[in-house]
Amino acid sequence: MTGAHARAGSVGRRRGEWPRRYASRLFFSDVLVVTVTITAVGLLTSPGAEGDVTWPNGPTIGYPVVLAVIGLVWLVGLDAIDTRDHHTVGHGILEYRRIVDATIAVFAFTVAVAFFLGMEISRLLLALIFPVGLVLLLGSRWLWRQWLRGRQRKGEYTHRAVLIGERSNVKHVAQQIRRTDGSGYTIVGVITDGVPSEGMPQLEVLGDIRSAERALDAASIDALIIVGSDDIDPETMRRLGYAVADRDIHMIMAPALTDVAGPRLHATPVAGLPLVHVDFPRMEGGKRFLKRAFDIVGSTALLILFSPVFLATAIAIKIDGPGPIFYHQERIGRGGKTFGMRKFRSMVANADDQLASLLDLQGSSETPLFKVSDDPRITKIGRFLRKHSIDELPQLVNVVRGDMSLVGPRPQRAAEVALYDDIALRRLAVKPGMSGLWQVSGRSSLSWEETIRLDLYYVENWSLTQDVVILFRTIRAVVAPGASAH
Repeated sequence: MTGAHARAGSVGRRRGEWPRRYASRLFFSDVLVVTVTITAVGLLTSPGAEGDVTWPNGPTIGYPVVLAVIGLVWLVGLDAIDTRDHHTVGHGILEYRRIVDATIAVFAFTVAVAFFLGMEISRLLLALIFPVGLVLLLGSRWLWRQWLRGRQRKGEYTHRAVLIGERSNVKHVAQQIRRTDGSGYTIVGVITDGVPSEGMPQLEVLGDIRSAERALDAASIDALIIVGSDDIDPETMRRLGYAVADRDIHMIMAPALTDVAGPRLHATPVAGLPLVHVDFPRMEGGKRFLKRAFDIVGSTALLILFSPVFLATAIAIKIDGPGPIFYHQERIGRGGKTFGMRKFRSMVANADDQLASLLDLQGSSETPLFKVSDDPRITKIGRFLRKHSIDELPQLVNVVRGDMSLVGPRPQRAAEVALYDDIALRRLAVKPGMSGLWQVSGRSSLSWEETIRLDLYYVENWSLTQDVVILFRTIRAVVAPGASAH
């Protein structure tokens, strides 16, 4: 390796080591959380010294030993399922999902051992320790992620990366990375086909693909992201592989597949070729049952919790002016089925009669996202209800009935659905939701194109963990309200 290569590799490696350092901090955080959990729950639930754990033909073991073993197995499980994998920590929901999977696996293992050995162990202890620990683990990871995002906004804890590939592909990937908060990558330049950077503002062209090695030497980077590898011949790809290995930087492939979550991708080596299999998303069987169960339990609990809010809102609407308390509107649900969506009335009584003329005045009736800017039909109490999303609460009844889900694409009117193209119609493959991915990613400030992209990402990459994360982010958006959701 030449001196220049060694220097570039040394700089890149020092900067690129931050995921490992971050993962090591998560390890000590997990140890602290598990220790606090087993200690606190153990003190609250386990019997005194006379209540040791026993089983037939086995020794008597004190609860402190049992708790220590549970804690050790728990930490091993978190490590075995790669909850601190430096490739995934700080990104997306996979980190949270693995924590849930590891905790469930350790709980099942503990119960199985206790059952087969016939252990006399506190059931209350087992019923509390894992749910409490899971909540604390997820909370600690979320706090660490907020710390990481703060550092990344200052330009720290990111990978300096260069994109290489055909110009339009490079531009698309650069835009996606830059508009995603907390991607962990700072794009410092591109290596493209020699076409000037027209339409790529703030992207420095470091060279063309044929001179990629010289361009790598000129940039102090941690990663080379190869975009659309089919545009690069095999010999050039081989030379790039050697070049990044000599410079000790990461080589990352960005396939032409967009908005496909990791669990749907499976790589299989065939004849020396890494073939990528993409699973077709299906919401059926166990997945559909799990989502429906989550909806029923969650919506019922929320109806009970918010019952005082329902009463106070109904009184406020009646005092504010004439008209019904609830607003009923036909919306399009899963598979194109029509249903009546309920909301607290936040507009004047004849609001629907004024919609067409208002849309014509502002020229916004030709896109499938009808919105009236500074809508004059909204009442005084209605603005407050919308600001805090209280007007949406009656849709919990729709969720209980099965018309809607807690999370999913927002339901739209028939006139809006009539403007869908074939791609947009895929958002009707699942039940509409009270909240969705685009509501927590920008609320109503997003364009229709960005909205449909986020909705389709949700439809094609559904998971229960993602639903929980979206609901959590929805609560944050309501507590710190922006524009009202559609």
